Amino acid sequence: MTGVFPMRVLLSTIGSRGDVQPVVALALRLREIGHEARLCAPPDFREWVEGLSIEFVPLGPEVRPGAKPDSEFRRLGATPEGRQQLMDGTVATQFETLLPQAEGCDVVLGWSALQVAASSIAEKLGIRHVYATFSPNQLPSGQHPPIPLPGWVHPAGADNHTLWGMESRRWNEQWRRAVNSNRARIGLEPIEDVLSHMNSPRPWLAADPVLGPWPGSDGLQVTQTGAWLMRDTRPLPDELARFLDAGEPPVFFGFGSTGDAQAEVVTTMVAAARAVGRRAVISSVWADLELAAAADDMLVIGEANFQALFPRVAAAVHHGGSGTTTVTSISGTPHVIVPHRYDQFYWAERVEALASAPVTRARSRPSSR
Repeated sequence: MTGVFPMRVLLSTIGSRGDVQPVVALALRLREIGHEARLCAPPDFREWVEGLSIEFVPLGPEVRPGAKPDSEFRRLGATPEGRQQLMDGTVATQFETLLPQAEGCDVVLGWSALQVAASSIAEKLGIRHVYATFSPNQLPSGQHPPIPLPGWVHPAGADNHTLWGMESRRWNEQWRRAVNSNRARIGLEPIEDVLSHMNSPRPWLAADPVLGPWPGSDGLQVTQTGAWLMRDTRPLPDELARFLDAGEPPVFFGFGSTGDAQAEVVTTMVAAARAVGRRAVISSVWADLELAAAADDMLVIGEANFQALFPRVAAAVHHGGSGTTTVTSISGTPHVIVPHRYDQFYWAERVEALASAPVTRARSRPSSR
């Protein structure tokens, strides 16, 4: 293309579909404007990514709930020693995978949490590194606390600067030894602070500036790009289209790939929709939901084009993932958010603050009320 210097970009991410899809959107856009992109991601996504003609490199184990490594993760994750073993293995795998794949590239982009090797790989090869994330509270700022993690309760009365200091120390305690060991193996000096090295001084924030504005920080120069969304032109599956055409707009229920939903939750979803005189569309995706008995007023779906579906539903009840929250908001569909973990609580608070959705935080005992 005239005026464009073609670059080769290595993209790296770990996580579920919600983590991977924005990077796929970036890879497609890079290709449109004349660049080459190679994506390192969990092996679950190979078929999907390669189906889009994007070069794919498997990184780490499968992440789908119920996948073969899942039981081993649960076993090791039950003890502090086991969790540390998992983290050390993650670091080694990233270094071993990314270094050869970044050869000949101009940029390495590490996407979202746990991209602990990307900055070191770029340093080793003398190329540019970019850290990017979809949630403002993955980046340090005195204007918000860090993302709450399971088992870690923010101390009462601690301000945000104190909490980020604690977050930095936690990262160093858990990750620095393994990072520096792998850096030494490839001839690099040790680092002092893992979090700042991973984030870099000029990270990108791929979030809608209304839904997730960057509040500012003394230590970071953040570029907010807007959300990275794929332009999804897929038609809705025939069964879903017929269901939508057969009556009033239903209520959509979907909790992403959390794998938490059980039969009791499905029953509650259907009861909630019936209580307000609505049919229900229930997204299973990776949650492997099943209905005890089929009925004319409910439909369980797998993968679908939310950009086409959401304008046709009466409301969307979802987990508050960044992508689902953004697409629901863009579609103008009313939504109810039931956050489960990590950044989902941030997005729930944001849409509640914007008065665009009610938020339900209790999730131990589902209720149709």
